[in-house]
Amino acid sequence: VRMKFLQLLSRKPEKLEMLFQIAFCQKQFPYKCLATSACLYSKKKKVNSYEQVDQEKYKNLVYSVTSYKTSAQTPETIFEEDNLLYGPPDKHRDRVKAETKSPKNCVPLINPNKKISLLNNDSNLPLKIALQKLKMPSVTRVLQQTVSSEQAFYLERWKQKMILELGEDGFAEYTKNLFLQGELFHSALESIFLSEEMATKEQREDVAISGYLESVQHVLKDISEVKALESAVQHETLQYLGLVDCVAKYRGHLCVIDWKTSEKQKPSLKNTFDNPLQVAAYIGALNHDPNYDFQVRCGLIVVAYRNGSPAHPHFMDPDLCSQYWHKWLLRLEEYMD
Repeated sequence: VRMKFLQLLSRKPEKLEMLFQIAFCQKQFPYKCLATSACLYSKKKKVNSYEQVDQEKYKNLVYSVTSYKTSAQTPETIFEEDNLLYGPPDKHRDRVKAETKSPKNCVPLINPNKKISLLNNDSNLPLKIALQKLKMPSVTRVLQQTVSSEQAFYLERWKQKMILELGEDGFAEYTKNLFLQGELFHSALESIFLSEEMATKEQREDVAISGYLESVQHVLKDISEVKALESAVQHETLQYLGLVDCVAKYRGHLCVIDWKTSEKQKPSLKNTFDNPLQVAAYIGALNHDPNYDFQVRCGLIVVAYRNGSPAHPHFMDPDLCSQYWHKWLLRLEEYMD
């Protein structure tokens, strides 16, 4: 009977009905005999745990797990997959401890003991104090050494991505050119403020910075009374120093101005990452530096673009500067510790 069953199964399935009727009509052919023949025909089927899942309730999940096929991945596809799964990185996320913790040394942003000169300086030239090599950390160094682990991760990932595209030597050349463009851009702005005229013809025609200069033209119209250019500031109490790009009035408000260059649009202040802390640190140092007979309460970050599109000026009022000053004090304490 077993042999006939297998033969009919492979040849004429319509005769199975006859075989089943004959087999079950005979008393000597018990039900379990048919089950035994099935076991001999194939090995015992393994239980698939996914089949026991509520298919309707977890339909999408079961389908994605059982139908997924792995493919060869490259670093580029991993970056794309990261962005798809987790979205763009929120690099400006405030630290939890920065929201709850208070600085041990609450030095005010504005120096209450500083005497302000009411007389105008005889020279109309802006101050330009050279940076001294002292045993004090710079603002840039403090911020770099205390960057959050999350932001450090994204910075390292960006670096590795650029190295994949450009190679080690190409990436080194890329960063070198970025610094060079920044220096040329700052030099061109300095010549504009000192001569109160447009940049020299050579600077305007320099392809490396011509776009940046075009980008900031609408901002320059709102800047007046330049008091300092590329000038060093030092906080004697907190023991740190820095180099201020510019101190001038922006729409009537005396500001510490920080010029930034970028290839990507940064339309909001949060896109500038730690730059607001840098500006607040410069303001606090300037206000406690005896070389300056004035105090500053506001800040301005100007992001210029290489393609010449209008720069984004991010104005920081006194309240905003105070908030970032608080965060800067925490970062400084973290560095000192």
